[in-house]
Amino acid sequence: IISAQAPLMQRWYALETSRGEPWAHYAASNLGSFAGLLSYPLIVEPLFTLDQQSRLWTAGFILLVALVVGCALTIPAGAVKPAPAERSHPPSRRRVLHWIALAAVPSGLMLSTTTHLTTDIVAMPLLWALPLGLYLLSFTIAFARRRGLANFVTFIAPLIILAAGAFAFASGTHRPLFAATVGLGLLFVVAVTLHAEMYRLRPQVDRLTGFYLALSVGGVLGGAFCAIAAPILFDWAYEHPLLILAAALLIPQQNYVPAFDRIWASPIWSPRLGLWLPVLALLLSVVDTAWSDAPSALALGASGIIARTALFSIGRLWVFAACLAALMMSYGGWSTLKLSLTDVRTRSYFGIYTVASTSERDAITLTHGTTLHGLQNSRPGKRLEPTTYYVRGSGVGLALAAAPALYGSDANIGIVGLGTGTLACYAQPGQRWRFFEIDPAVVRIATESGYFTFLRDCAPQAAIILGDARLTIAREPAGTLDMLAIDAFSSDSVPMHLLTREAFRVYAQALQPDGILLVHISNRYLDLEPVLAAAARQGGWEAALFEYRPDEEEDGHATASVWVALSKSRDALDTMMIASGSNGYWQDLEPRPGFPGWSDDYASILPLIEGWTE
Repeated sequence: IISAQAPLMQRWYALETSRGEPWAHYAASNLGSFAGLLSYPLIVEPLFTLDQQSRLWTAGFILLVALVVGCALTIPAGAVKPAPAERSHPPSRRRVLHWIALAAVPSGLMLSTTTHLTTDIVAMPLLWALPLGLYLLSFTIAFARRRGLANFVTFIAPLIILAAGAFAFASGTHRPLFAATVGLGLLFVVAVTLHAEMYRLRPQVDRLTGFYLALSVGGVLGGAFCAIAAPILFDWAYEHPLLILAAALLIPQQNYVPAFDRIWASPIWSPRLGLWLPVLALLLSVVDTAWSDAPSALALGASGIIARTALFSIGRLWVFAACLAALMMSYGGWSTLKLSLTDVRTRSYFGIYTVASTSERDAITLTHGTTLHGLQNSRPGKRLEPTTYYVRGSGVGLALAAAPALYGSDANIGIVGLGTGTLACYAQPGQRWRFFEIDPAVVRIATESGYFTFLRDCAPQAAIILGDARLTIAREPAGTLDMLAIDAFSSDSVPMHLLTREAFRVYAQALQPDGILLVHISNRYLDLEPVLAAAARQGGWEAALFEYRPDEEEDGHATASVWVALSKSRDALDTMMIASGSNGYWQDLEPRPGFPGWSDDYASILPLIEGWTE
C-alpha cells in the first residue's frame, strides 16, 4: 500500500490540469526512498531497538495517512469526472512490453551487480546498499524536469557499456576498489539511460497508472529472474553479463562518428558484411584468450580490434551487442565457461561455491565468493591434516585436542558450519560428532563431490543436521553437548542472530554445565570481539581469546585465525588451556565501553566495522 501511493499521488495531482504534468514527483519520491535506504543502516538500526523501530514505524504510518488525506483534500471537487470527455489512445501491446523490458533490465542489473560484487570482487559489509541506492537515484535523474544530466548520461551510455561491460566476467579481487567502481558506474549509467527512455516514451497523463503498472511489472520480473530463476539455471552469476547485453540492445544509440553511419548506409557496404563482424569479433576473443600467456601486445591487439569493431557498430544494436559479448568473452568469459563445464562450481540461494586445485600449494580449496571456506592438502600423508583456520595450533585445534582430557573418550561434539568438513579430522574413536549446516549444497560438496574427504575418512558416522543452527540446536536435548564450535562469521554476511544474548542462552542450554563454546570471529572487515565480550558479561560466561599467527616454517596451508572459548565453568576453561599446553597464549576478552552487545531486539554492525570511528 505504501509503495503504491506514489503513483496515486501523481494521479491526484494530474486531476487538476492547471497544476502541470506530475512526472517530476516520481523523481522526488525516489529521492525520498534513497534517503530512507541510507537512514536505516546508518541511523535507525544503530540507535533504536526493534521495539522502538516498531513504534517509530507506526507513528510514521499514521503521519503518512494524514499527509495522504491532506493531499486528497486539495483536489478540487470539479476535478474528478466520472467519464472524461477525451482520452488519449491506449498504448500498443508492443509499447507496454517495451516499458516492461526497460524497467526489468535495471531492476535485475541492480541485483546482479550486488551478486557480482560480493562473488567475484569483494565482500564488504553494507555493500548491498550501494547498488540499491544508485538504482533509486537513477529514477530521480531520469524523471527530473531538467533533462540535461539524463541526456548526457544517455549520450555516453554506449561508451560506458562497452568500456565497463567488457569486464563482466573478469575477477576484480586484485583491484577491488577499481572493479567495484566500474561495476557500480555501469549500473548507474544503464539505470539512468533506460529509465530516461521510459520517461521519453511516457504516455499522456490519463494513462499514468497503466504506465506505472508496467514499470512495476518490469521491476518484479527483473528481480525474480535474478533472485529466483538464476540460482536454479546458472552455477555462476551469468545473469550479470546477460543483463548487460540486454541493456546494450535497449539503450538508444547514435554513432559518435558520422562517417561510420555513412559507411553503413553506403551501397558498397553489404548488410552481410555487417553480419560477419560479430563472427570476426568472437574468433578474435578466442585468439585473445589463447594468447593470454603470450606477450601482452598480442592480447591487447586482439581485444583492441574487437573494441574498435564495437565502436564502429554503435547504432546497430544487434551487431553492437554481439561485439560486446565477444569482448566479454576475451576478458574472462571463456575461462568462466570452462569452470562451469568442469563441474567445479555449485550455486545455491546462499551463494556461489568454487572448488579449485592449486598446484603451487598442492591443495584443493573451496571458496564462497571471495571467502575461503576450506582447503585439503594434496600431498601424500598430509590429506587428513587440518588446514587454514583449523590447524592444530589454532584455538579450535587446541581445544578439540583437549576434549578427551576434559570429557573422556566419549565426548559429544557439535560444529556449526560444515565447510569442507576439516574439523572432522579432530574426531577420535568413541566420540559423537554432529554438524549443523544450513546449505544443502555445502553438504553435497563435503560428502559427495569427491574433492574433499575429511568427513569420509575422519568421521564417517558424524550426523549432519540441516537447517538454521540456532533453531536446530534449540531442539537438541538439554545438556548433551560437551563442546560446541561455531564457525559462521568469516564472510561479510554475518548471521547476527547467532551472536545475540538469546542465542547464547540456547548454546548454554545445549551444553553440559562444564561444556565449552568455541566461536570463530576471524573477519576481514568486522571486529566481533566486543560482541563476544558483551555476551559473556551479560550471560555469566568465562571467556578467553586465542589469536593464531602461522609461523614462517609452516607449509603455507595455515591461516591466521581468532577463536574465542567460553564456558560457564572457569575450571573447565583453565583445564582446557592447560591440557592443550597453551595456557599462556589465551587472553581475557576486554569489553568495549559503551557497547551494549547484540540481542534479538537490537543489533548493528556499524560500530564494529574495522576503522570505524564513532
